[in-house]
Amino acid sequence: MALIVLLVILVLVIGAAPAWPYSRGWGYYPSGGLGLILVIVLIAYLLGYF
Repeated sequence: MALIVLLVILVLVIGAAPAWPYSRGWGYYPSGGLGLILVIVLIAYLLGYF
């Protein structure tokens, strides 16, 4: 389960990078959502759910 969560987080990190000119106008929206997901996963890991 931890490996699947790690792979999903890795894909989200790659997907949140503003690699194309049209995505540079998105601002902090993709990385902010990714940060929220990372905090939730970190809290779940520290509480022993993973």
